[in-house]
Amino acid sequence: MTEDSQRNFRSVYYEKVGFRGVEEKKSLEILLKDDRLDTEKLCTFSQRFPLPSMYRALVWKVLLGILPPHHESHAKVMMYRKEQYLDVLHALKVVRFVSDATPQAEVYLRMYQLESGKLPRSPSFPLEPDDEVFLAIAKAMEEMVEDSVDCYWITRRFVNQLNTKYRDSLPQLPKAFEQYLNLEDGRLLTHLRMCSAAPKLPYDLWFKRCFAGCLPESSLQRVWDKVVSGSCKILVFVAVEILLTFKIK
Repeated sequence: MTEDSQRNFRSVYYEKVGFRGVEEKKSLEILLKDDRLDTEKLCTFSQRFPLPSMYRALVWKVLLGILPPHHESHAKVMMYRKEQYLDVLHALKVVRFVSDATPQAEVYLRMYQLESGKLPRSPSFPLEPDDEVFLAIAKAMEEMVEDSVDCYWITRRFVNQLNTKYRDSLPQLPKAFEQYLNLEDGRLLTHLRMCSAAPKLPYDLWFKRCFAGCLPESSLQRVWDKVVSGSCKILVFVAVEILLTFKIK
Protein backbone atom coordinates (compact mmCIF):
# COMPACT_ATOMS: atom_id res chain seq x y z
CA MET A 1 0.00 0.00 0.00
CA THR A 2 1.43 3.39 -0.98
CA GLU A 3 1.94 6.20 1.53
CA ASP A 4 -0.94 8.24 0.04
CA SER A 5 -3.37 5.31 0.16
CA GLN A 6 -2.32 4.56 3.76
CA ARG A 7 -2.98 8.19 4.67
CA ASN A 8 -6.40 8.12 2.98
CA PHE A 9 -7.30 4.85 4.71
CA ARG A 10 -6.30 6.27 8.10
CA SER A 11 -8.32 9.46 7.48
CA VAL A 12 -11.47 7.46 6.69
CA TYR A 13 -10.92 5.19 9.71
CA TYR A 14 -10.33 8.08 12.12
CA GLU A 15 -13.47 9.86 10.93
CA LYS A 16 -15.56 6.69 11.34
CA VAL A 17 -14.49 6.27 14.96
CA GLY A 18 -15.02 9.94 15.75
CA PHE A 19 -11.47 11.32 15.57
CA ARG A 20 -11.91 13.84 12.77
CA GLY A 21 -8.97 16.12 12.14
CA VAL A 22 -6.21 13.74 13.32
CA GLU A 23 -4.44 13.79 9.97
CA GLU A 24 -4.89 17.56 9.70
CA LYS A 25 -3.27 18.04 13.10
CA LYS A 26 -0.31 15.93 12.03
CA SER A 27 0.01 17.95 8.83
CA LEU A 28 0.09 21.19 10.81
CA GLU A 29 2.69 19.81 13.20
CA ILE A 30 4.90 18.96 10.23
CA LEU A 31 4.54 22.53 8.92
CA LEU A 32 5.42 23.95 12.35
CA LYS A 33 8.61 21.88 12.55
CA ASP A 34 10.21 23.68 9.60
CA ASP A 35 13.17 25.88 10.55
CA ARG A 36 11.54 28.67 8.57
CA LEU A 37 7.76 28.57 8.74
CA ASP A 38 6.06 28.78 5.37
CA THR A 39 3.38 31.43 5.92
CA GLU A 40 1.72 30.68 2.59
CA LYS A 41 1.22 27.03 3.54
CA LEU A 42 -0.01 28.03 6.99
CA CYS A 43 -2.55 30.35 5.36
CA THR A 44 -3.71 27.57 3.04
CA PHE A 45 -4.06 25.16 5.97
CA SER A 46 -6.02 27.72 8.01
CA GLN A 47 -8.36 28.33 5.09
CA ARG A 48 -9.10 24.63 4.69
CA PHE A 49 -9.16 23.35 8.28
CA PRO A 50 -9.88 24.67 11.79
CA LEU A 51 -6.67 25.19 13.76
CA PRO A 52 -6.15 22.98 16.83
CA SER A 53 -6.51 25.08 19.99
CA MET A 54 -3.00 24.25 21.19
CA TYR A 55 -1.45 25.80 18.05
CA ARG A 56 -3.91 28.60 17.31
CA ALA A 57 -2.09 31.43 19.14
CA LEU A 58 1.24 30.50 17.56
CA VAL A 59 -0.15 30.34 14.03
CA TRP A 60 -2.06 33.59 14.47
CA LYS A 61 1.05 35.37 15.78
CA VAL A 62 3.07 34.21 12.76
CA LEU A 63 0.38 35.08 10.20
CA LEU A 64 -0.24 38.50 11.78
CA GLY A 65 3.49 39.33 11.75
CA ILE A 66 3.89 39.36 15.53
CA LEU A 67 6.45 36.58 15.24
CA PRO A 68 8.89 36.12 12.35
CA PRO A 69 8.92 32.87 10.34
CA HIS A 70 12.26 31.77 11.86
CA HIS A 71 11.88 29.59 14.97
CA GLU A 72 15.15 30.65 16.54
CA SER A 73 13.96 34.28 16.72
CA HIS A 74 10.64 33.61 18.46
CA ALA A 75 11.80 33.77 22.08
CA LYS A 76 13.78 36.98 21.60
CA VAL A 77 11.05 38.72 19.59
CA MET A 78 8.41 37.85 22.19
CA MET A 79 10.71 39.21 24.89
CA TYR A 80 10.79 42.54 23.04
CA ARG A 81 7.01 42.42 22.57
CA LYS A 82 6.55 41.87 26.30
CA GLU A 83 8.92 44.74 27.17
CA GLN A 84 6.99 47.07 24.88
CA TYR A 85 3.70 45.90 26.41
CA LEU A 86 4.95 46.59 29.95
CA ASP A 87 6.39 50.00 28.99
CA VAL A 88 3.12 51.17 27.44
CA LEU A 89 1.11 49.79 30.36
CA HIS A 90 3.39 51.59 32.83
CA ALA A 91 3.01 54.87 30.92
CA LEU A 92 -0.78 54.62 31.07
CA LYS A 93 -0.68 53.99 34.82
CA VAL A 94 1.63 56.98 35.36
CA VAL A 95 -0.80 59.32 33.60
CA ARG A 96 -3.67 57.62 35.48
CA PHE A 97 -5.50 56.45 32.40
CA VAL A 98 -5.71 52.89 33.73
CA SER A 99 -5.38 51.23 37.12
CA ASP A 100 -5.33 47.70 38.48
CA ALA A 101 -9.13 47.86 38.59
CA THR A 102 -9.52 48.73 34.88
CA PRO A 103 -11.08 45.87 32.85
CA GLN A 104 -8.42 44.15 30.77
CA ALA A 105 -10.11 44.80 27.42
CA GLU A 106 -10.23 48.52 28.21
CA VAL A 107 -6.52 48.41 29.12
CA TYR A 108 -5.79 46.95 25.67
CA LEU A 109 -7.84 49.71 24.06
CA ARG A 110 -5.95 52.46 25.89
CA MET A 111 -2.63 50.87 24.99
CA TYR A 112 -3.67 50.71 21.35
CA GLN A 113 -4.83 54.34 21.44
CA LEU A 114 -1.55 55.49 22.99
CA GLU A 115 0.59 53.61 20.49
CA SER A 116 -1.44 54.86 17.53
CA GLY A 117 -1.45 58.47 18.77
CA LYS A 118 -5.22 58.50 19.39
CA LEU A 119 -5.35 58.59 23.19
CA PRO A 120 -8.05 61.11 24.23
CA ARG A 121 -7.35 63.87 26.74
CA SER A 122 -9.41 62.17 29.43
CA PRO A 123 -10.61 58.60 30.13
CA SER A 124 -14.10 60.05 30.54
CA PHE A 125 -14.35 61.06 26.88
CA PRO A 126 -16.96 58.99 24.97
CA LEU A 127 -15.60 56.18 22.80
CA GLU A 128 -15.46 56.53 19.02
CA PRO A 129 -17.12 53.83 16.83
CA ASP A 130 -13.68 52.38 15.97
CA ASP A 131 -12.92 52.18 19.70
CA GLU A 132 -16.13 50.22 20.25
CA VAL A 133 -15.06 47.78 17.54
CA PHE A 134 -11.63 47.32 19.13
CA LEU A 135 -13.20 46.82 22.56
CA ALA A 136 -15.62 44.16 21.29
CA ILE A 137 -12.83 42.25 19.55
CA ALA A 138 -10.57 42.55 22.61
CA LYS A 139 -13.28 41.14 24.89
CA ALA A 140 -13.80 38.18 22.55
CA MET A 141 -10.06 37.63 22.20
CA GLU A 142 -9.71 37.45 26.00
CA GLU A 143 -11.83 34.29 25.91
CA MET A 144 -9.51 32.68 23.35
CA VAL A 145 -6.00 33.77 24.38
CA GLU A 146 -4.92 33.33 28.01
CA ASP A 147 -1.63 35.25 28.01
CA SER A 148 -2.25 39.01 28.29
CA VAL A 149 0.77 39.96 26.15
CA ASP A 150 -0.29 37.59 23.37
CA CYS A 151 -3.89 38.77 23.67
CA TYR A 152 -2.97 42.43 23.26
CA TRP A 153 -0.66 41.88 20.30
CA ILE A 154 -3.05 39.56 18.49
CA THR A 155 -5.96 41.95 19.05
CA ARG A 156 -3.92 44.91 17.89
CA ARG A 157 -2.69 43.23 14.70
CA PHE A 158 -6.11 41.70 14.02
CA VAL A 159 -7.73 45.15 14.15
CA ASN A 160 -4.93 46.64 12.04
CA GLN A 161 -5.59 43.97 9.41
CA LEU A 162 -9.27 44.94 9.34
CA ASN A 163 -8.33 48.61 8.93
CA THR A 164 -5.72 48.06 6.21
CA LYS A 165 -5.94 44.80 4.28
CA TYR A 166 -9.75 44.63 4.48
CA ARG A 167 -10.46 48.36 4.51
CA ASP A 168 -11.96 48.37 1.00
CA SER A 169 -13.56 44.92 1.26
CA LEU A 170 -15.55 45.29 4.49
CA PRO A 171 -17.93 48.03 3.16
CA GLN A 172 -18.78 45.72 0.24
CA LEU A 173 -19.80 42.76 2.42
CA PRO A 174 -23.46 43.79 2.98
CA LYS A 175 -24.00 43.82 -0.79
CA ALA A 176 -22.22 40.47 -1.18
CA PHE A 177 -24.33 39.11 1.68
CA GLU A 178 -27.59 39.98 -0.14
CA GLN A 179 -26.25 38.41 -3.35
CA TYR A 180 -25.42 35.11 -1.66
CA LEU A 181 -28.64 35.12 0.35
CA ASN A 182 -30.53 35.61 -2.91
CA LEU A 183 -28.80 32.53 -4.34
CA GLU A 184 -29.56 30.44 -1.25
CA ASP A 185 -33.10 31.65 -0.58
CA GLY A 186 -34.45 34.41 -2.79
CA ARG A 187 -37.87 34.33 -1.09
CA LEU A 188 -36.31 35.07 2.28
CA LEU A 189 -34.42 38.06 0.88
CA THR A 190 -37.59 39.35 -0.80
CA HIS A 191 -39.45 39.04 2.49
CA LEU A 192 -36.73 40.94 4.37
CA ARG A 193 -36.86 43.74 1.80
CA MET A 194 -40.66 43.93 1.79
CA CYS A 195 -40.83 44.38 5.57
CA SER A 196 -37.88 46.85 5.48
CA ALA A 197 -35.78 44.53 7.64
CA ALA A 198 -32.80 44.14 5.26
CA PRO A 199 -31.25 47.60 5.93
CA LYS A 200 -31.69 47.08 9.69
CA LEU A 201 -29.70 43.85 9.90
CA PRO A 202 -26.72 44.12 12.32
CA TYR A 203 -24.06 44.53 9.64
CA ASP A 204 -21.72 46.38 12.03
CA LEU A 205 -21.86 43.49 14.48
CA TRP A 206 -21.36 40.93 11.74
CA PHE A 207 -18.73 42.52 9.54
CA LYS A 208 -16.97 45.40 11.32
CA ARG A 209 -16.70 43.41 14.56
CA CYS A 210 -16.29 40.04 12.82
CA PHE A 211 -19.13 38.60 14.94
CA ALA A 212 -17.42 39.53 18.23
CA GLY A 213 -20.13 39.46 20.89
CA CYS A 214 -22.43 37.56 18.54
CA LEU A 215 -21.06 34.01 18.24
CA PRO A 216 -19.81 31.69 21.00
CA GLU A 217 -16.04 31.33 21.36
CA SER A 218 -15.92 27.84 19.85
CA SER A 219 -17.50 29.09 16.62
CA LEU A 220 -15.86 32.51 16.59
CA GLN A 221 -12.30 31.25 16.71
CA ARG A 222 -12.91 29.06 13.66
CA VAL A 223 -14.29 32.03 11.76
CA TRP A 224 -11.32 34.14 12.82
CA ASP A 225 -8.92 31.42 11.59
CA LYS A 226 -10.10 32.33 8.10
CA VAL A 227 -10.01 36.09 8.70
CA VAL A 228 -6.46 35.97 10.09
CA SER A 229 -5.28 33.81 7.20
CA GLY A 230 -6.52 36.21 4.55
CA SER A 231 -10.25 35.85 3.85
CA CYS A 232 -12.92 38.21 5.14
CA LYS A 233 -15.51 36.68 2.79
CA ILE A 234 -16.13 33.96 5.39
CA LEU A 235 -18.09 36.64 7.29
CA VAL A 236 -20.65 36.77 4.47
CA PHE A 237 -21.22 33.01 4.50
CA VAL A 238 -21.61 32.98 8.29
CA ALA A 239 -24.18 35.79 8.10
CA VAL A 240 -26.16 33.91 5.44
CA GLU A 241 -26.15 30.73 7.55
CA ILE A 242 -27.38 32.65 10.59
CA LEU A 243 -30.42 33.94 8.67
CA LEU A 244 -31.17 30.54 7.15
CA THR A 245 -31.01 29.01 10.63
CA PHE A 246 -33.38 31.59 12.11
CA LYS A 247 -35.71 31.15 9.16
CA ILE A 248 -36.25 27.52 10.23
CA LYS A 249 -37.17 28.67 13.72
